[in-house]
Amino acid sequence: MDAPTVATPVAVKSPPAAERVYLHVKKGVLDRSYEGGTLLTEGDLADAVGVSRTPVREALLRLEAEGLLKLYPKKGALVLPVSAQEIADVVETRLLVEQHAVAKLVGALPDRLVVRLEELLAEQREHAAAGDLAAFAATDRCFHAEIVRAAGNRILAQLYDQLRDRQLRMGVAMMHAEPSRVAKNIAEHTEILDALRQGNARLAAAAVRGHLSRVNTLARGES
Repeated sequence: MDAPTVATPVAVKSPPAAERVYLHVKKGVLDRSYEGGTLLTEGDLADAVGVSRTPVREALLRLEAEGLLKLYPKKGALVLPVSAQEIADVVETRLLVEQHAVAKLVGALPDRLVVRLEELLAEQREHAAAGDLAAFAATDRCFHAEIVRAAGNRILAQLYDQLRDRQLRMGVAMMHAEPSRVAKNIAEHTEILDALRQGNARLAAAAVRGHLSRVNTLARGES
């Protein structure tokens, strides 16, 4: 009898050094481990990730191009705070896209979308109970993105996806500034889903506007 064939383990390659630095810094910026105004140095980042300074520079240039950092030669990279204008621009764009999406879905709501939104609401409750604000903000963003994608306009969905990082960063900052916002966020998402279920276009649009107006107010640090 032939000996059984033993499968050869497949080596899993780790991401390139510059990619590891990029992911490390981007995660820190988005979850506010690196808050706006923090100065990051190449040496500290190289030590944190375990790489040389060359891939650190490459990663920082990429993050600067995305608008998250500002590089200062021989000093480091400054984490850019979220500006009032950026908040206004993001919320205005979201309003245009999301109101269009809910209006298009009213009367043609896919069952699979309802199931997915219910799953995301359950995940938000779990993250809220665990106090994981970064995961809560990511699930919040996913809730809205599912609605936009379900509306069927790929160009609008791609435009919306470009706001992802800004939405996540604003969302985490908002939850830290106003912890009571966590429960309100879940309640407002439930209102949006209920309006869609009812097939009420006016109510659905109003729920989206109300939700995003409160996001705008809190993200700006207003009462």
